[in-house]
Amino acid sequence: MSLMSHVLQRQQKLPEPRTRRLRADRNLRVPMRDGVDLLADRWAPRDGGDGLPTALIRSPYGRSGLFAAMVARPLAERGYQVLIQSARGTFGSGGVMDPLRQEREDGLDTLDWVIKEPWFGEALVLFGASYMGLVQWAVADSLPPQVKAMIPVVTESALTREFLRADGRSLEVPLEWGAMVATQERPLALLRMNAQTKRSARALRTLPLSEFDVAAVGSRSQYLQDALAHDAADPHWDRLDHTHRVAGTSVPVSSVAGWYDIFLPGQLRDFRILQDAGRTARLTVGPWTHTEPVAATSEALDFGLAYARGEEPAERAPVRLFVMGEGEWRDFESWPPAGYEPQRFHLQADGGLAADLPVESAPDEYRYDPADPTPAAGGISISSGGRVENSALESRPDVLTYTTEVLEEDVEVVGEVSAEVWFRSSLAHADVFVRLCDVDPEGRSFNVCDGLVSLTGADALSPAAVTLWPTAHRFRRGHRIRVQVSSGAFPRFARNTGTGEPLASATTLLAADQTVHHDPEHPSAVILPVRSAQGG
Repeated sequence: MSLMSHVLQRQQKLPEPRTRRLRADRNLRVPMRDGVDLLADRWAPRDGGDGLPTALIRSPYGRSGLFAAMVARPLAERGYQVLIQSARGTFGSGGVMDPLRQEREDGLDTLDWVIKEPWFGEALVLFGASYMGLVQWAVADSLPPQVKAMIPVVTESALTREFLRADGRSLEVPLEWGAMVATQERPLALLRMNAQTKRSARALRTLPLSEFDVAAVGSRSQYLQDALAHDAADPHWDRLDHTHRVAGTSVPVSSVAGWYDIFLPGQLRDFRILQDAGRTARLTVGPWTHTEPVAATSEALDFGLAYARGEEPAERAPVRLFVMGEGEWRDFESWPPAGYEPQRFHLQADGGLAADLPVESAPDEYRYDPADPTPAAGGISISSGGRVENSALESRPDVLTYTTEVLEEDVEVVGEVSAEVWFRSSLAHADVFVRLCDVDPEGRSFNVCDGLVSLTGADALSPAAVTLWPTAHRFRRGHRIRVQVSSGAFPRFARNTGTGEPLASATTLLAADQTVHHDPEHPSAVILPVRSAQGG
């Protein structure tokens, strides 16, 4: 949900422009059913623009500047006319912005308006990243026949709920995004963006967190208060969840995702729903974070424009994955792909990791202090994530590591990753964070994927089930596989205060003594989907 979530793209190889001469019809008024007008800009070639397929982008982030230059212009130069609309209550559009809640009604009204305009031809393509992808899912089961394709990029149909899980409460994404949206239209907001980001980052340490909005924004924000007060199970978020619409989608869908994107699990879930429902769908997952969906514009041209013209896009497999470690693109028929079997790599004494069951050994111990929380280093982040070297993180006393011997052959992992850690805390409330890393021959440790679970009753020894991010990674011969175990990744996840107090009002921080067991009766392990001899 970054402000420039697909503006800050790396350079793409795009077809040569058909024209550089464009027109921009600005501030078109699009009426909504409640009498509010939303504003939109239409970009089209100066000559012959009427009747071209229309790419519709509904955005809360504005319609001009870099956004138009990097999103609207490339499409309008290569066969589309492009309509960028400001979401309700943003950048001149009427009404009050209530993030994510009004996109179904406003989206349906916008579709109804577009297809009646004199410049409209016969085809619409829905396109956009993050929030601009969620608005596609909000209308996906009620599309008029003029819509020919959807291209949701680094997004999913239940955009917020993953971050509000009671058993793994995200902090950075909903709060930093909420602060950014609350301040983006202030004078000189773009020039002040770095300063605002730093202010929000400092405010993440505010106690109680209910004061975050005042510290970060300078005023109260209902969205931020709601994000703190209501977890994912609360009916408060039902209007934001469009998962039930995915199977009813009537048009071909091309999803573009990233291995380090904040919305990856939900996007893969949506793709599985489409495949199970027999819909025309394809998936591309690259080695990208949320702000690096490199294939987005090219997919709008190769996939969306073909369907808009009544043609078939170039043939390819339904699933195209970048296999990290190998550094190559590979094609598969489904997600998760066939031919990969779960294999347990067990935590061992003295920091070992192996397929063998562990022997009798004493548990490992560490102390977690939420006043000095274990930091997030790379990984899943709205702006600063991705693949990073983990030596500094692994040198902390509150991080345990378990590492295989040097691999004698490649180990290819593609699919869903999980862990089972036999864990006990001195407090009833504690978190378990697990990270999978690739250690190269020089001893450098790079993160592959990770995940966190929050426990209640953590003062009794029990297996903590941790769901890590999905991945596609080849651990090369001569490398080693490493697993980190800790109790936090701040500020990606909220600090576990150890008290059980509500997230919004907690003010007390308690340090905890944690133990991780690895013996025959408590076989802690990471479970990797490994390519079988006949697989792939």
